Amino acid sequence: MKKIDMSQWRAFALVGLLAVAVTLTLMPLKPAVAQGRTLPDFTDLVEQVGPSVVNIRTLEKVKVGSNIPGLGGADEEMQEFFRRFFGQPLPGAPRQAPRPNRPQPEEEAPRDAPRGVGSGFILSNDGLIMTNAHVVDGADEVLVTLTDRREFKAKIIGADRRTDVALVKIEATGLSAIKVGDVSRLKVGEWVMAIGSPFGLENSVTAGIVSAKQRDTGDYLPFIQTDVAINPGNSGGPLINMRGEVVGINSQIYSRSGGFQGISFAIPMDEAIRVSDQLRVSGRVVRGRIGVQIEQVTKEVAEAAGLAKAQGALVRGVESGSPADKAGVQAGDIITKVDGKLIDKSADLPRQVGNTAPGNKSTITVFRKGAYKDLSVVIAEIEPEKPVVKTSEKDEKPKATGTGQVLGLKVSELTDAQKKELKIKGGVKVDAVSDAAARAGLREGDVVTELGSIAVSSLKEFDAAVGKLDKTKPIKVLYRRGQWEQYVMLRPGK
Repeated sequence: MKKIDMSQWRAFALVGLLAVAVTLTLMPLKPAVAQGRTLPDFTDLVEQVGPSVVNIRTLEKVKVGSNIPGLGGADEEMQEFFRRFFGQPLPGAPRQAPRPNRPQPEEEAPRDAPRGVGSGFILSNDGLIMTNAHVVDGADEVLVTLTDRREFKAKIIGADRRTDVALVKIEATGLSAIKVGDVSRLKVGEWVMAIGSPFGLENSVTAGIVSAKQRDTGDYLPFIQTDVAINPGNSGGPLINMRGEVVGINSQIYSRSGGFQGISFAIPMDEAIRVSDQLRVSGRVVRGRIGVQIEQVTKEVAEAAGLAKAQGALVRGVESGSPADKAGVQAGDIITKVDGKLIDKSADLPRQVGNTAPGNKSTITVFRKGAYKDLSVVIAEIEPEKPVVKTSEKDEKPKATGTGQVLGLKVSELTDAQKKELKIKGGVKVDAVSDAAARAGLREGDVVTELGSIAVSSLKEFDAAVGKLDKTKPIKVLYRRGQWEQYVMLRPGK
C-alpha cells in the first residue's frame, strides 16, 4: 500500500473543507425565528367605509346675550366636552339686571347657537343614520354633513338614553350604507378602526385593538373595550373591523383628564340594532322590569347560602307591589335563571328582563335556603323608581333596646301607626347605627324583619334572635326601607 505523507493529508483536508463551505453557501437557509406578522394596512378600509360616516352638529335656540361674557363664541368641542364629561351643557350666565331710569332695547328673537359636535354612520341608502343619544339630546336642530360636503337638516326618529343609541333621518337617496358585522365573531386582540370628528376634525381615522368584550359599565349594555383613540366629537361614530363592517358605536372613554387615556368603549352593534328597531317603529324603547334591587354573588355569599358556584343575581331588595313581590321573590334569594337562561352575573338579569316585552309571563328560578324554586312572574314596563317613603313619628313612644349594640344596631318597637304606614305586620325600627351595621349600609329609619333567617316581628323576638346568632360569621339581615324590602350581609367581626 502506498503511503501518504503529512503534506498530502493536509491538502486533502483543505479540499474537503472548501467543498463543505461551498455546499453550505449554496444551500437555502431556514430562518431561525418565524417571520412576524406585518401590521395591517387600513387604506382600503378607509376608502370603503369613509363615505358612510357623517359629521353631526347640533344647534339650540338661545337668547342673545345669555352666554358667559368672554365665552360667547365657545367652540363646539368645548361644549361637547362639558356635556359628555360633566353631564350638562356649557353653563350660561344670567343677564344683568336692567339699570333703572335707562331705556332698554327690545328683546331680540332667540338665535341658533352651536351646541355640540359628534359623528354618526349611514344605516340605509335612504338616509337613516345611527349615532349616540347624548349627541342629539336636547338639540333644537341637527345638521348632518356628508363626506362630499353636502349638508342636511336631520329629524330625530328616537333616542334611548339608557343605551345611548339614537336614530336620525335625512331626506336623501342613493347614500352609501355601512355594512353591519357580527359581534359574536369579534375577538379580543383583533384590529379595529374608528372614523369620526374628534374636536370637529371631520373624517379622522384612528386604529387599535379590541381590549376586552362584555365589559360591564352599565345596566343594559356589555361594552366593547378598545385602545382606539377616541375624543370628544368621536361619539356616535362607527367601530370597524378588518372586513369593513361596523361592530360598535364609539360612545365613552375612561379618562381622568377629559381626553383619551388609552381606554375607550363602544356599544355592540347587536344591542344597538335591537334598540334601533324599536326606535324606528315607535320612537322609543320599551323594557321589562320585575322590581328588584340586585348585587353580585360573591364567593363568600355563595358559601353562606350553600350555592356550589358564585353565580346569579343576589336579590338585595324587592319593591312592594312589584311583579317580583307578587311572584313571591324575597330579599336574599339568588336568581339563577330567567326562562331557562342562565344568569351568570348580576348584570345579566336587567338585560334579560329588559329585553322581555312587558305583559309576558316568565319563569324565574331562585335559590333559597338550599333549594331551587321556580316562580312565575308577569313582566311590567320599566318606570321611574318610586320615592322612598319615610316612616313618620307618631305620638306613641316606642320602647327601645340595647341588645342589638353588638351588631351596631339600636332598635325600638314599631308603633301601630308605623306598621300601618309601611303595610307590614311587624319588625323593629332602627334608631341608630354604628360599626358593623353602618358598614353594611343600614341606616336610621330602616325596619329589620329578619336576622340570620330568623323572623323578627317584635322587640322580644329581635332580642331572642340576637342571642342565637354566631357573631363570628356573616349574618343575613332582612329589612324594609320605605316600600323596598332589602337584604345585606352584616359582619360583626370586621
